[in-house]
Amino acid sequence: MSCGRWQSSWGRLASDLGAAPLPDDAPASRYPESRPLTLSYLDSLILGIVEGLTEFLPVSSTGHLTITEKLLGLTVDDPGVTAYTAVIQLGAIFATLLYFGKDIVRLLVAWAAGLVSAPARANHDYQLAWAVIVGSIPVGIVGFAAKDLISGGLRSLWVVAVALIAWSVVMWLAETRHAMLTSHGAERGEGQVTLVDGVVIGLVQCLALVPGVSRSGATISAGLFRGLDRLTATRLSFFMAIPALTAAGIFEMLSETDHLKLLGIGPIVLGVVVSFVVAYASIAWLLKFVSSNKITAFVWYRVALGVVLLVVLGAGWMTAT
Repeated sequence: MSCGRWQSSWGRLASDLGAAPLPDDAPASRYPESRPLTLSYLDSLILGIVEGLTEFLPVSSTGHLTITEKLLGLTVDDPGVTAYTAVIQLGAIFATLLYFGKDIVRLLVAWAAGLVSAPARANHDYQLAWAVIVGSIPVGIVGFAAKDLISGGLRSLWVVAVALIAWSVVMWLAETRHAMLTSHGAERGEGQVTLVDGVVIGLVQCLALVPGVSRSGATISAGLFRGLDRLTATRLSFFMAIPALTAAGIFEMLSETDHLKLLGIGPIVLGVVVSFVVAYASIAWLLKFVSSNKITAFVWYRVALGVVLLVVLGAGWMTAT
């Protein structure tokens, strides 16, 4: 197909899907390096699937969204795109709230009872609730303080590639540590989570603000290092995701209203709904998976993706921002 015919075909397809048409005089080889801020329903559908699929898997949702946005021709460090990335996380949060609804109510009731009754503090759910609450504070503080860096300089595919590979080493070490503790009978379950566990895991969660690290990869790894069994570490990771991602999504929604309006309410709603559906399925699958499998199963994928990304960037086939 000639360049002219390709551009014409893309123009018709883009028009049908709501995307910005390719300019008649734009060389095909340069598309989709960048295009004006716009978000088609196809873009939103794809990003919603990527968000829902990767938010809770230890592969970095931000890293995958950054790569996908680049492939779609979006400007990854555009305020509107950055805000959209945070807002569609609300779909994943709604999925978490629905899936863990009974657990959340149980923890809230135990926490509230413990505030007013000394005997109620003997209920371990009271301590578990405090571990989640305290562990959620550091990432909120660091995320707010480093907002410009996170949405700017760190939104580079070089950062994503290096972080994907580097944190894979940590995940491998975490599983090695877990195996050693298990062999000595020192593994702990959900009924033995301490406030210190919450603080340590919460501090490590801050590292997930670097695209490519993965919030779940960071928190699950920290839980394994602390001696928690794999399922408990994963469930705790989900619990800590609720306040962290909800705060980030609401903050971006309120602070970037003007930019989000440019994207259109329709694509935003579609992205949130799609991420909700896919994330719910992803949660169920991951919990079943970690009950009998190591998280190192994700290491090979992370390393392979990181290496491919380094090659693509080094060869100049794709720009980093």
